[in-house]
Amino acid sequence: MKSLAKDTAIYGVSSIVGKFLNYLLVPLYTYVLRQTSDYGIVTNLYAWTALLLVILTYGMETGFFRFANRDDYDPKQVYRTAFFTLLTTSTLFAITVVLLRRPIATLMHYPDHAEFIALMAVTVAMDAFACIPFAYLRYSKRPLIFAALKLLFVILNIGFNLLFLVVLGKNDVFYVFLSNILATAIQTLCLLPFTLPRGGRFSASVLRDMLRYSLPLLILGVAGIMNQTLDRILFPYLYPYADAEAQLGIYGACFKVAMVMMMFTQAFRYAYEPFVFSKHKDRQSVEAYADAMKYYIIFSYLILLGVIFYLDIFRYIVSPAYWEGLRIVPVVLWTYVFQGIYFNLSFWYKLTDETRWGAWFSLIGLAITLVLQVVGVPRIGYWASCGSSLVCYFVIMLLSYFIGQHKAPIPYDLRSIGFYTLLTLCLLAAYYAARFFTSGLVIPMAVGTVLLIIYILILVRRDFPLSGLPLIGKYFPRR
Repeated sequence: MKSLAKDTAIYGVSSIVGKFLNYLLVPLYTYVLRQTSDYGIVTNLYAWTALLLVILTYGMETGFFRFANRDDYDPKQVYRTAFFTLLTTSTLFAITVVLLRRPIATLMHYPDHAEFIALMAVTVAMDAFACIPFAYLRYSKRPLIFAALKLLFVILNIGFNLLFLVVLGKNDVFYVFLSNILATAIQTLCLLPFTLPRGGRFSASVLRDMLRYSLPLLILGVAGIMNQTLDRILFPYLYPYADAEAQLGIYGACFKVAMVMMMFTQAFRYAYEPFVFSKHKDRQSVEAYADAMKYYIIFSYLILLGVIFYLDIFRYIVSPAYWEGLRIVPVVLWTYVFQGIYFNLSFWYKLTDETRWGAWFSLIGLAITLVLQVVGVPRIGYWASCGSSLVCYFVIMLLSYFIGQHKAPIPYDLRSIGFYTLLTLCLLAAYYAARFFTSGLVIPMAVGTVLLIIYILILVRRDFPLSGLPLIGKYFPRR
């Protein structure tokens, strides 16, 4: 657990600091771009980018960790095979889309912006290829290089956005995508010297085994990412009114306010996935998985409470033109909590090589998401979008838990998890009561601060003594 905490801290610094710096782009876009509909275009195309990234990596990242940690496979051969396979498929994708950019732009309702499609295609192709080199850095336990390269992209992306949108005054969506492709290209060039394959050889048989393992994860990944992005992809087609892009811009901007939860989930995942596969050789690893789940939930609730209690401050991340959508933030936060729990639960079918279960869960979630959005978006707009994601992840989280406990039981500390869940709900009820019975912002925020301190004190006393912290724990005496 100390190793997991250390890696989470390093990966978390790059992820959280990087995402926090990217937060600066949200107010930049919402204040500088001409209209909320402009940010709607950004939201829509980046949703497509996320979906394409999953398709173009087709589960090979997880497959790499799986086969590189197996005793009967040569890790160098596994890496070289995955490296050149993704390089080939990503290049073919980029060339194809650039050549067909005009008809694709027409199908996506952007006939006058074919250049957006070309820039997006090349960017996502480079990102897809880079997933294996970045996975190699994690596998070879080089988190500092990983973190530095991730932060390099963020700094470059912000720098180019400031140059184009602020210094040069180019308040056009085109420069958002141009900034992204420039930053991605430089990051990729800096990544290659650390990750070019050395030793081993390309093996068709290894590729066949990896694809057999990974392709079910493609179904899982596509369905899973569609559960996350389908709301922003389908919204312009389902919302029947003329301000569809403007409403999507408001929804997308307010969704970003809750992204601090996603930052934590992502940082935890970067450390957790290689940790799990390497610890699978240890028969006592189930206790470690149970501890990881408990602490993930505990700190997720802490973040959820902090964002909700201080939402009156977080709202300034976006322009006042977007504030009408801030009511969705608590719903999005709970969605991220369920999504993170589902991710942690998913390791039972990855470790038992029964990845088909993940595909089934994702398809069930996709069906729920699709039905709720088709029925709800024309009636209640983006409330149906965020509500469908909440219901989706809650259902598949429960399905994964109950089936996983039957297939590969892990002794999760349900008593502690239940305690912190009840505590979180009680603190939220007290906060909303304070908002209901008082006026202004000062008293509710003061009440929220007290409630957050109560949660932290209980956490430290019950499950996280300060003496156990890395580096600074020695300054706190053990009881």
